[in-house]
Amino acid sequence: MAEVLVLHHGHGLTAGVREFTETLRKAGHTVHVPDLFEGREFATLEEGMEYAEGVGIDTVTERGTAAAQELPAALVYVGFSLGVLPAQKLAQTRPGAKGVLLLEACLPVSEYGDTWPENLPVQVHGMDADPFFAEEGDVDAARELVESAADAELFTYPGDRHLFTDSSLPTHDEHAAAQVTKRVLDFLDRVG
Repeated sequence: MAEVLVLHHGHGLTAGVREFTETLRKAGHTVHVPDLFEGREFATLEEGMEYAEGVGIDTVTERGTAAAQELPAALVYVGFSLGVLPAQKLAQTRPGAKGVLLLEACLPVSEYGDTWPENLPVQVHGMDADPFFAEEGDVDAARELVESAADAELFTYPGDRHLFTDSSLPTHDEHAAAQVTKRVLDFLDRVG
């Protein structure tokens, strides 16, 4: 089984993120889920991002990377949207990662290094018409990552929703989220 660090999105540590982590735990994985917003949850993504920008995106990213420091190096990092920043940073800069799952966002590899770590498995998931994922360059970064990394997969799902994986949000897409969850569990079984 895998040991997993889950990093939440811009709404905060929502019931949907907690439900996702419980699904991983029930499958036998050890899961850590820090609260990068220090107890704050936001009804809209705009409010959450306003908070994140107010404290500083770098501060939120550092909260995520700091959460890993007391954990073993052999982690699988899971980032939801905003949580992709610390997840990808950790995967690229902290030796020992077992894998990384980037949900609904992806940064260019050059953000945190020259190349993707050798033999580090990665999956990227997003909707093909999500204005954040598809139109702000994330899907392009994901395609470049898949082309350059030895063990990388990109999964796109039909639709235009951002945060479709969170069951507690109105943007949730039950069918697509179920596919993501199955692929995530298969990935964890493989790398764990």
